[in-house]
Amino acid sequence: MDREQALAMAAACFDDGRFKEAMARRVAYCTESQEPTSSTILMSYLVDEIIPTLEALGFACTIAENPIAGGSPFLIAERTERDANFTVLSYGHGDVVRGHANQWREGLEPWKLIVEGDRWYGRGTADNKGQHTINLEALAQVLAAREGRLGYNLKLLFEMGEEAGSPGLREICELHGGALKADLFLASDGPRVAVERPTLFLGSRGGFSFDLRITLRPAGHHSGNWGGLLRNPGIRLANAIASMVDEKGRIRVRALLPETLPQNVRDALASVQVGGGEHDPEIDESWGEPGLSPTERVFGWNTLEVLAFKTGNPDAPVNAIPGRAHAHCQIRYVVGTDSGRFLQHLRAHLDAHGYDDVEVLQGGPLMEATRLDPDDPWVQWALASIERSTGKVPALLPNLGGTLPNDIFANLLGLPTLWVPHSHPSCAQHAPNEHILGSVARESLQLMAGLFWDLGEKDARAAAAGPRA
Repeated sequence: MDREQALAMAAACFDDGRFKEAMARRVAYCTESQEPTSSTILMSYLVDEIIPTLEALGFACTIAENPIAGGSPFLIAERTERDANFTVLSYGHGDVVRGHANQWREGLEPWKLIVEGDRWYGRGTADNKGQHTINLEALAQVLAAREGRLGYNLKLLFEMGEEAGSPGLREICELHGGALKADLFLASDGPRVAVERPTLFLGSRGGFSFDLRITLRPAGHHSGNWGGLLRNPGIRLANAIASMVDEKGRIRVRALLPETLPQNVRDALASVQVGGGEHDPEIDESWGEPGLSPTERVFGWNTLEVLAFKTGNPDAPVNAIPGRAHAHCQIRYVVGTDSGRFLQHLRAHLDAHGYDDVEVLQGGPLMEATRLDPDDPWVQWALASIERSTGKVPALLPNLGGTLPNDIFANLLGLPTLWVPHSHPSCAQHAPNEHILGSVARESLQLMAGLFWDLGEKDARAAAAGPRA
């Protein structure tokens, strides 16, 4: 059989209901990793659902215990072929956020796949069960078309704790670095830039959360008797934040920004448009870094956001000057930022502007920014493959606007990283009524079959041997 037949088989897998059957089975698992009572079902998803699928495709599977006490299990699978020229590592996660069944609209429920026209509803359809199901079904069709041979080795890493922050993922990759050794990373997560446009992204923005706290007194004091005499912590904190980011969202602290926006990143983003979808919010054109397009601001630059702010009791305010104020903030950042010294830069800025009464604390682990060079040979290979399969020019994002644990694959394991997302911007990921689109799933089955097929061809071998930036 040839490539076109493999793509036709992938489409047939959707059309005859096999893909839907696999999706329905997997959605039915209540794999809520944030629930402490879910350990049995998390393991069951791997043992009873994923391992049989992989073993039928020729993989040897091993359950790896999480090095973090109480952490969710991992699955490492490997499929090797004699005389293979290189190895590909892929990844997926079978856990989901909480179902919140009472918040779904009438007629829908999180643990049952329900199809209404082009929308396929169920928890995990977009993140990540639908995405790894597309990849596994596409792989199965390529193996069938090639009579059981791919022309390369393939390894898979599944985790069951991504929605809980991926505890143990870094440690697993450190412990099993030899078993996970590869030449290329190829996986799927996140949304396309638009429903109709296949997308390739090469990394993700990093994430850094921090808390700003100011405690001036143990309790509030009457605003009539003491107003004008006592520092107000809410006002102090609001002004401290305003010294870091202006009224239009521009970061004022140079040390929190990247060195530059590389020209090849700007070139890659030139044809990408953000927003405009049916349920997308309207973009504030004047918000953020001036001189950058909306696409460059979200994919090529840093942002500082206030996610929560509290002083006094907003639900039941009283006539008192509060004693304290607290804000939870976040920096999303790209490669080229001095992220290792965020706390020092924030502290130095606050002190220099007279806010020594404002405490700054790290609010969680630093998630590193990653970005494969857009000029890497693997990037051009993947773009050509996707366009050949779909007849569409794919969008190239040097990095996702959100944050994934891609630094573990890119930096710790040292792999060029390619992500091909199968959801869409309005998929309600992490929210009630989560869904994928059947039309996108069908197209994604074919483009992934094309990628898995093309990895066995000479162009892929040339990309594997090509120079790394």
